[in-house]
Amino acid sequence: MSDQTQPWAERTVEMPPEAPGFRRGVAPVGVPGPRTGSGSGTPHEPTGTGWPQIEDDRPQLPPGYHWRQLRLGAHWSLIGGLFAFVCWGIWAISGRGDLTSPVVTFVLTLFIAVGLFALARLIGRVVLERQLGRVRRTARGAHLVTGAFLVAVGVAYLGQTGWVVDVWNWVAGR
Repeated sequence: MSDQTQPWAERTVEMPPEAPGFRRGVAPVGVPGPRTGSGSGTPHEPTGTGWPQIEDDRPQLPPGYHWRQLRLGAHWSLIGGLFAFVCWGIWAISGRGDLTSPVVTFVLTLFIAVGLFALARLIGRVVLERQLGRVRRTARGAHLVTGAFLVAVGVAYLGQTGWVVDVWNWVAGR
């Protein structure tokens, strides 16, 4: 090593001996190497250069795994959707008018239910998977929340139907 008391610009660094065919400051571009027949040659040996491989410790999931995961628990959403549809039908028919507004209302309700399902899945991903480190294997919780929302919407439709409210009051004895 050089003397550290000299100024940095005057210090020299000892270089290892140069490899054969190496010239300082000249890149070996376009230097043809030995060619062999097509397809025959030495097998590839990894040298450790190039982009690093990302090691993923998670197992490979089979195709369609996420869709099957979303379907588990779908009966809760379907039951809630069917109940909301029947209640909406009673409300729409009892209005005895143009069905354009009730149809738009029901389609908007379904869009809100889909958004609620997506929000429940997102919250489950953040809370269960990232914060608590648990693995979600189904979508039952999100389907249950969506189904409960659709049942509440169906009850709200029935609450706006005059003759249903009258029948309920008569049965309840009010």
